[in-house]
Amino acid sequence: MTDIEIKKDKELECSIAEFTNANFELVSGSVLESFKIAFKTFGLLNNNKSNAILICHALTGDQYVSGHNPITERDGWWSRMVGPDKPIDTNKFFVICSNVLGGCSGSTGPKQKKDNEDIIYGGSFPSITIKDMVSAQVKLIDALKIDKLFSVVGGSMGAMQALQWSTDFPNRIQTIIHIAGALKHSAQNIAFHEVGRQAIMNDPNWHKGNYSEKDSIPERGLSVARMIAHITYLSEDAMHRKFGRKLQSRDIISFGFDADFQIESYLRYQGRSFVERFDANSYLYLTRAMDYFDHSETYRKTLEFINSQNDNINYLIISFTSDWLFPTRENKEIVETLNSLSRNVSFLEIETDKGHDSFLLDEPDLDIAMKGFLESNYGKTNE
Repeated sequence: MTDIEIKKDKELECSIAEFTNANFELVSGSVLESFKIAFKTFGLLNNNKSNAILICHALTGDQYVSGHNPITERDGWWSRMVGPDKPIDTNKFFVICSNVLGGCSGSTGPKQKKDNEDIIYGGSFPSITIKDMVSAQVKLIDALKIDKLFSVVGGSMGAMQALQWSTDFPNRIQTIIHIAGALKHSAQNIAFHEVGRQAIMNDPNWHKGNYSEKDSIPERGLSVARMIAHITYLSEDAMHRKFGRKLQSRDIISFGFDADFQIESYLRYQGRSFVERFDANSYLYLTRAMDYFDHSETYRKTLEFINSQNDNINYLIISFTSDWLFPTRENKEIVETLNSLSRNVSFLEIETDKGHDSFLLDEPDLDIAMKGFLESNYGKTNE
């Protein structure tokens, strides 16, 4: 029988749920005898436990969706969205955000120590999938004694998790907000991830993932991986508007390989700052999990097997016109599948030039849509 203990971590400023004797089997067949999930909560759970929202973070996110992040010493990555009187209103909702399995902000991952050993997993950490992440989240929700979530919300990799919830645990959620995702990770996205992974693995300080034993970090590789990925989060229009061909702190070009252009300086900064807060192995494992995500052949069949009378999920699918990483057409594939099965689904394409990262930036139309969707559905629940 799994033993569960939830305790506060003062250094990480969050709660840690520890699952021991769990025998947690992964899709790969590997088993974690025990594991930890780091999480934060905001707001209060109501008496009938009907107001809980799980927010699933993207690739390089964490449990610090709002409030203070002790790792970066900045506000949480979605502070503009989550809080009192904000679109996800913590005066009304009980919000949960956990660091995914395989992450590096307190949950079990390659940065953590092995079961009952004083050795860090490193490169020996088992392969994980989006399905494994969601299965671990369910264990957390069980530990919090919540039978049904009012909503699961996520963008990008978080949207993958939301979709996985809909197929694996449809009776445990009432609504889903799926932002900038797809039924599968495309060949182009896998290609970008592979270039990033190769940058890390070809860094001489990677040591096959066991760099902690060598007291080193593959900083150069991880920095380059982040620079590559960050380009995919932007749009051409946004880069032109923000940077164009402006020079960085100079009036003429240097005829060398320093950062002549502002865009070069910006990307280098993104790479350097990322190394300070993220683990290289976690980057490898999480990008691989995204690559393995593919519901294109199984999603419809899975939903058909689910009794429609028990699947009363209301879906909101959101895309952005300038997102070329998860373009609108890929989001519409989900909408079309749900419509063909007479599921309750709303779709919104937001006009913006901010690219894939639009959901993390100031987008009033996104705020309005999410607030309206959550409040209208919550009103129906509590009539």
